Amino acid sequence: MTTLEKTASIAAMFFLAASTASYWPFVVLAVSVAFIIIAISKLRMHAFVALILAAMLAGLMTNKESWDIVQKDGKVKATPSMVGVVEMVSKGLGDTARDIAISIALAAIIGMCLMESGGADKVVRRFLAFFGEKRAGWALLWSTFILSAPIFFDTMFMLMVPLAMALRMRTGKDYTLYIMAICCGGTVTHSMTVPHPGPVAVVDDLHLNVGESIIGGMLIGAITCFFGFLVSKWLNARTDVPLRATGGISLDELKGVSAKSESELPSFFWSMTPVLLPIILISLTTVFELAHKSAGTGAGWGASMVSALGGEQGFNHVRAWVDFIGHKNIALLIGAFISLWVLARQRGFGLKKIEQLVGPPLETAGMIILITSAGGAFGLALRSAGVGDSVKMLAQGYSLNLVLLGWIVAAVIRVAQGSATVAMLTTSSIMAPMVAGGALGCHPLYLFTSIGFGAMFCSWMNDSGFWVVNRLSGMTEKETLRTWSLQLTADSIIGLLVTLALSKVLPMV
Repeated sequence: MTTLEKTASIAAMFFLAASTASYWPFVVLAVSVAFIIIAISKLRMHAFVALILAAMLAGLMTNKESWDIVQKDGKVKATPSMVGVVEMVSKGLGDTARDIAISIALAAIIGMCLMESGGADKVVRRFLAFFGEKRAGWALLWSTFILSAPIFFDTMFMLMVPLAMALRMRTGKDYTLYIMAICCGGTVTHSMTVPHPGPVAVVDDLHLNVGESIIGGMLIGAITCFFGFLVSKWLNARTDVPLRATGGISLDELKGVSAKSESELPSFFWSMTPVLLPIILISLTTVFELAHKSAGTGAGWGASMVSALGGEQGFNHVRAWVDFIGHKNIALLIGAFISLWVLARQRGFGLKKIEQLVGPPLETAGMIILITSAGGAFGLALRSAGVGDSVKMLAQGYSLNLVLLGWIVAAVIRVAQGSATVAMLTTSSIMAPMVAGGALGCHPLYLFTSIGFGAMFCSWMNDSGFWVVNRLSGMTEKETLRTWSLQLTADSIIGLLVTLALSKVLPMV
């Protein structure tokens, strides 16, 4: 046996031995993370290719003999190791694309129409007239914080980013501040409020009252946003991100829209409708869901609403239609049609011109969908490697403040696999048995918010939100890491400190 063969044999034995150790998932995490960083920053590899290769690398390092893959007929099939890795990556990519593809494409169309029609510039002019140019960032922060309560962050960012671009075009500065204000307001709400899936799971696991979670989450989230905006201003002073063409809209076209007189722009009502109407429709589904739960108690506003709609049968009939038009894809489809109509009416465009304008944003959306879905595949590979179970074992081995421990566990899982929702789902299932006996020492609301803030920690290249912000804002990967990643990390830590302070001052509020 040659020296090379001996070395390969020893390496293979080490691989098999290490793969059975409890710390091996962290080795998988470290190697795959290092691969992505080197592939993108040094080898200049496209993000989609880097994420797919990293997902396959993580799957191979997991060293499973077979993978349980759900087939089209719903049956689970045990697929041999290496082929199973490919199937697992494909499934992770497909599952993510299923959830985001239609929404991203429709939001891209709405964004293009807002820019081309001058609707975004109209909204910005009204913002500036009401709040003043010096407070434009605050206006974006609080409007996003409130409006994104029922909306996924990715969708909300896509709807708001044209406003930030138009505002930057008009003021000539502070683009980083505007983008970070949107990110700060949107991500805090995403982790703090029902009906987002992460908060829903935590509320259920911790047996929290939904109303308490919404009120408490919004109040603590608002305090965090206030201080988070100060971080946005700090980042803006140190990272000047230029305005770049995105989604098929050139800077010359943006400047042309910005230079138009007020009379050439659509009305404020029609400028806001494509953004607000989908939000209202989606929010209505939440109202009906909460009303149904309230009515189940036999009293309260839910029972009154059911009675006003003709009893249970009438309520269910109306709710079926509300759930349909309030589905995020249908709501955004309605918003897209309205935005296209506004564009055609305002600019006098025919169907052929509209078709030409829709093409570029859909191409941009396609790339975002691919990269985001690849991030989902990578996240699934890391989850399959057992990172979550390893974190659970470590967490149970140390005696820590449970509010702090909830944040740490969520933060580690977030960094490991990217998804804030998955981090919240996993952490709540880990923490719920630990606090079931009343060992928390404060109101479970504080554990709820600590988990939510931990799930925001250090968003990087395995997070779909990272790529949505990166591509739609026109930032480079380096700029996104220096702004978005730092902003969310700061918000996460600020939120933890606010939560810990309130848990001591008002422990059982």
